[in-house]
Amino acid sequence: MVDAILAVLQRPSFLTFVILFLWGFYIMVTRYNLVKKLIGMYLVQTSVIFFLVSISVKKGATVPVLLSTTDPVIAASYANPLPHVLTLTAIVVGVATTGVGLALCAAIYQKYGSLDEQEILERLE
Repeated sequence: MVDAILAVLQRPSFLTFVILFLWGFYIMVTRYNLVKKLIGMYLVQTSVIFFLVSISVKKGATVPVLLSTTDPVIAASYANPLPHVLTLTAIVVGVATTGVGLALCAAIYQKYGSLDEQEILERLE
């Protein structure tokens, strides 16, 4: 238990990730306004992007591009490009889902005149 606390104190970015993720999840679960749910979803997506960026940090690493083929390749001296690619993918997916969600909210508001989830469900019954 003490080791876990020390690990969190050494990497405060992980604690920030957890706080942002739980805050966004809390907003998505407890709010009835659809735009507020989208804001919660955006916070969850942002926390995942922040997590991917924070795990990809490597001190003293260089770009994974080989300049010469005569020297032996030391893999530990290069940064892993996979988290960066996943971060770009997560940003694109986040923008797309937020845009589609906002378009759906606009269509729901035009049809029902409200963005309150309970009010919309009552009108559907």
